[in-house]
Amino acid sequence: MPFPRSSGVLLHPTSFPSRFGIGDLGNEAYRFIDFLERSYQQYWQVLPLGPTGYGNSPYMCYSAMAGNPFLISFDKLREDHLLADWDFANLPSFPTHKVDYNSVIAYKTHLLKLACQNFKNQATPKQRQEFDNFCSRKAHWLDDYALFMALKEAHEGSSWYTWEPGYAKRKPDSIATARKELEDLIFYQKFVQFQFFHQWSQLKAYANERGIEIIGDIPIYVAHDSADVWANPEIFCLDEAGETELMAGVPPDYFSATGQLWGNPVYKWEELEKQDFKWWIQRFEVMLDYVDIIRIDHFRGFEAFWAVPHGEETAENGEWIKAPGEALFQTIARKLGRLPILAEDLGVITPEVEALRDQFEFPGMKILQFAFGSDPGNPFLPFNFTRNSVVYTGSHDNDTTEGWFEKASDWEKNKLRMYLGNINHDGVHWDLIRLALSSIANQAIIPLQDVLGFGGDARMNFPGKPEGNWEWRYHDHDLTPELSAKFKDLTILYGRAPIEKLRVKS
Repeated sequence: MPFPRSSGVLLHPTSFPSRFGIGDLGNEAYRFIDFLERSYQQYWQVLPLGPTGYGNSPYMCYSAMAGNPFLISFDKLREDHLLADWDFANLPSFPTHKVDYNSVIAYKTHLLKLACQNFKNQATPKQRQEFDNFCSRKAHWLDDYALFMALKEAHEGSSWYTWEPGYAKRKPDSIATARKELEDLIFYQKFVQFQFFHQWSQLKAYANERGIEIIGDIPIYVAHDSADVWANPEIFCLDEAGETELMAGVPPDYFSATGQLWGNPVYKWEELEKQDFKWWIQRFEVMLDYVDIIRIDHFRGFEAFWAVPHGEETAENGEWIKAPGEALFQTIARKLGRLPILAEDLGVITPEVEALRDQFEFPGMKILQFAFGSDPGNPFLPFNFTRNSVVYTGSHDNDTTEGWFEKASDWEKNKLRMYLGNINHDGVHWDLIRLALSSIANQAIIPLQDVLGFGGDARMNFPGKPEGNWEWRYHDHDLTPELSAKFKDLTILYGRAPIEKLRVKS
């Protein structure tokens, strides 16, 4: 659906400042929303918020429905009397510019378990009722997820398809035994989900009250080692042992000469159709519980997807297989109504993908860093935009704009200079921000790294690089009043400010 002319910022919550080593849903999250409001922004875009697994990627989570427990604010738990100041007496000296995941996970897990025990011992009747209500409302995914994570801990973190057959194949007797024997671990998993959604709903309400909507991210695929695949094996391409038969990925492209082999199992779409896409409907319902707008990652996979046989080491030897995207989105519209969806339509895009996107009026993405490497027919050049699109200076998979420009070829730099007339003395990041805000695209989303003008060391993700991603954090002194004022002035200049604020101003 088309959106009003507006703008916002892309920032994952892990990047917030925090004394606990990773961004969380505490005070700095609220300060960031205040920054957005002062800057006249109307959107906050986040990456997937699920519990991350190996590699800490938000695109490889243990659940498509659950929240990341390490985003839970300990300061908020202290306010709820589930932790106390003395619990932080041995706080490690975490780095402030990045997330040290191994240290963070060990530290936060210990205190989350302490908070859970305190909840068991001293929760008020109101807190217990709220917890019970949450568990009841979310039971359709929470029960499987909590049991999955409890079993995973009992198996020292090993993947579900290596467990004993009774657990791996969910034999009723084995599952009943596990629910009884792992009762405490299951309770803990439900407790942390309760706390995540409690804190997130408060933060979202704070944002919405200030005219800021949250854009969530829904990856098309889920991790092989996830509660989703374990609990619903019939809708994924798996062999008898639970191994992936066909793996997801993309063929060689801008990011990789050998393609990207993601390793996720692809869907058995024929089985999903038989079930009237029940799992996908539930997934969208859960997402709409805690975001306002949904960005669908790898949208082109709903028209046709790249499938690579098990055992391949690169994504080169795959094939395109048709997917029933039209039937899926028609079913979603019939059951849930017209949804606020953005389509990540990057990569190998065909007329059929564009037709599917346009049939449902989903805005596509435009990346300015892709605009200056070819001829005037380049779809990422602003004069080739359509209004029903979302323009970014770069995405989470790109370098920062300053980092990109530093590494760009002389030919590409010259094309950008010719297009702009020159490079602004304020830095190339402001040039691309101006270009995004001034374009005809209905929405403009700017990564915070570009608003801050940071170089390549602030890059969030490098596709194909197995380690060192998803770590960047900013400092609490970075969001200055001067920066907010400059961003606000440009937002007003290019007609993207909230009408209500302009009325008040006049």
